[in-house]
Amino acid sequence: GTPRFRRPPSASRRTRVVHVFPERLVFSTDKPHSCAMTKSPVKHPGQTLAMGFEGSANKVAVGVVRSDGHILSNPRRTYITPPGTGFLPRETAEHHRAVVLDIVKQALEEANITPEDLDVLTYTKGPGMGAPLVSVAVVVRMLSQIWRKPIVAVNHCVGHIEMGRVVCGAKDPVVLYVSGGNTQVIAYNERRYRIFGETIDIAVGNCLDRFAREIGLSNDPSPGYNIEQLAKHGGEVYVEMPYTVKGMDISLSGIETFAKTEARTHLKTGKYTKADLCYSLQETIFAMLVEITERTMAHCGSDDVLIVGGVGCNVRLQEMMTQMASQRGGKTYGMDERYCVDNGAMIAYAGLLAFQEGQVTQMKDTTCTQRYRTDDVLVTWRKDKQ
Repeated sequence: GTPRFRRPPSASRRTRVVHVFPERLVFSTDKPHSCAMTKSPVKHPGQTLAMGFEGSANKVAVGVVRSDGHILSNPRRTYITPPGTGFLPRETAEHHRAVVLDIVKQALEEANITPEDLDVLTYTKGPGMGAPLVSVAVVVRMLSQIWRKPIVAVNHCVGHIEMGRVVCGAKDPVVLYVSGGNTQVIAYNERRYRIFGETIDIAVGNCLDRFAREIGLSNDPSPGYNIEQLAKHGGEVYVEMPYTVKGMDISLSGIETFAKTEARTHLKTGKYTKADLCYSLQETIFAMLVEITERTMAHCGSDDVLIVGGVGCNVRLQEMMTQMASQRGGKTYGMDERYCVDNGAMIAYAGLLAFQEGQVTQMKDTTCTQRYRTDDVLVTWRKDKQ
């Protein structure tokens, strides 16, 4: 009943080393969790500057990015609800509308630029929650007309991938995209990010969030983060849970129901602790993710993997993926919460890449959609692999 990746309780836990500076984050590939940052002038002649707007879920963010990949600013705010509750579209959109203009001002100030310095505005078209998406898109339309700047619509998933590639320096890895609304294993081929495997029901982050609500964990800073911290105190007891891999896909609704049932049944009796269940849930789900990622790597002939999305900053997931990749002679590229979690810089950079290829979204087309698959996007800017 013990999963392949179980860590003995006495094993040391690797810590993340982060050196904080105000510009670009550059990861060291020999230590997946360590990073450094570099400074540079705001804008050189011939360079392009983009401002990106993200608001597909409970985070609203604005980022400013330069065409060479330097991130000049990346502030965000999170709509946090009481423990035991989730976030609803209408209330989330109201939060975004109330704070987004303050974030725009903060992004300009931190980047030390004015609107005149910007070349393009980019925004998340989808996928995501309808009302929050639209609340941010309206602001982008307004600023576009006031500042007289073109607009580029961005696929949220592609934004995560391109952010990971530029921040980590990963050239052509298999991508594991894990967040509250998406779970996909992706590889680039023939000008599209192809989906090789995905969840057939709920996303990893959604599964973890639902279990966190069941056991009363705080939503601050996020339910998944609090599960991760509690799981560090588990390991003495492993609760065997449903392990559901179907070819290249996974199913998570069963393990969610099982974990919640175990919590309701055994927490009061003392048979299991919250830490035991958090540990067991993480280990089982992450082992499933590693399995389908490794299968995709074997199919594509790739030894490197890039983890993106909000769940991707989980250190235990990075450790398990690193163990698998190192056995294949490859590398794992991971980021911390500044760039894994939804942010404006990822939308700015993905939109900037499209803008440099001549792509501009007309005002009448600056709509939003809750369903917008990763492989719907024609990736015209990648020249490294056709």
